[in-house]
Amino acid sequence: MRVIVVGAGEVGRSIAENLQDSHEVVVVDRDGELVDELAYALDVLAVRGDGTEIGTLREAGVEDADLLIASTDSDETNVVVCGAAKTGSDAFTIARVRRRSLLETWEGAPGAFGVDFMVCTDLLAARTIFRISGLPSAQAVDIFAGGLVRMAELEVAPESSVAGTTVREADRYDSLTFAAIFREEEMIVATGETAIRAGDRLVVIGSQESVTDFATDVAVRDDQGAKEIVIVGASEIGFQAAREFEEHGYRPRLIEQDHDRAREAAEALPKTMVLESDATDAEFLASEHVDEADIVIAALDGDDKNLLVSLLARRLGVDRTVAVIENVTYAEIFETVGVDVAVNPREETAEEIVRFTRADHTEKVSMLEGDRAEVIEIEVGPDSVLADREIADSTADLPDCVVIGALSRNGALLTPRGSTVIEPGDHVVVFVDTAVLEEVVDAI
Repeated sequence: MRVIVVGAGEVGRSIAENLQDSHEVVVVDRDGELVDELAYALDVLAVRGDGTEIGTLREAGVEDADLLIASTDSDETNVVVCGAAKTGSDAFTIARVRRRSLLETWEGAPGAFGVDFMVCTDLLAARTIFRISGLPSAQAVDIFAGGLVRMAELEVAPESSVAGTTVREADRYDSLTFAAIFREEEMIVATGETAIRAGDRLVVIGSQESVTDFATDVAVRDDQGAKEIVIVGASEIGFQAAREFEEHGYRPRLIEQDHDRAREAAEALPKTMVLESDATDAEFLASEHVDEADIVIAALDGDDKNLLVSLLARRLGVDRTVAVIENVTYAEIFETVGVDVAVNPREETAEEIVRFTRADHTEKVSMLEGDRAEVIEIEVGPDSVLADREIADSTADLPDCVVIGALSRNGALLTPRGSTVIEPGDHVVVFVDTAVLEEVVDAI
């Protein structure tokens, strides 16, 4: 498939890097230095020019393109790029936007503006924050099989009951599969004898109840996730995060220093307590009993401010902190100094777009650890290597770094075991090393 990516920033580069091995990728950007760097670093064709101009798109080969992705930092530019592409080709167009209002306008008339699919960066980040907040110690969370299956990546606390045990000893949950362990830079496919250490990041797949129970044990907490939520900053991401919590029955607190923005948020969020104050004021945080929060979400405009708020919250005794970061290279630094999870909106957007490009092969895709591994949902066809065979037998024909984590049949969840026979039409949720993804998808 020929893919044109307009915009060679963080999002565009990540998309191009993910697609270069399996597609013919062309990247367009106005910045000559970025274009030269990409042409040298990646296996892509890099074109310097304005993606809103049909001449530039033709130079990139838009007439033969199957997919065009507009991923600049300007919503308006991305919409215009998609419209321009439609004048010269039948390419499927994807536009990245930040404003939810623009997404809602497009949803009212799909295909409007020449955009076939629209991705809202801030809304994706807000939904990621909500999913992560629901499970203690979660680094990543996703839902599969129409909500029957949950996947979670969980960090093992030193005092956790599973630290120092084997997978077999820890496996006491009804519908749970231990898929893999990330240990520093190593990825280990889990077996019964695999040892679990403090600091490991476990990938588990199973029913929502079993994953929630296990997450609570891993984190050594009595709660079933965050109940008292404090969001710092009514930025678009902070605002959308508060709305996500409201829609799921929570009553978060939102701290915003700007008077007009605080008033606007208070009027739009009826179930949220909006406090107008400077959240970097430690005395204010203490007076408002922020230390009693289960989680503090730092969503200010600025990585330095979000780091400061997170560290202040930690100092007050808050169990868990989530920070929004714009510079993805800071993620490891944030987590090293005590921030539990760093969410990068651009990274979330790039992953969502890459997931969409794989939709013809899979029902759903979730990426882990910077795309080192993926959890995918696939409907088993009659020609699949899994069809009408026991799991223990059929997986012998797949690479070692593949784990069948869950199975749904006719809307019911089944826990996969070695003797389970998979039938055509079943939906399987599979953990797989990205290096062998194409091979596994073709086989299944």
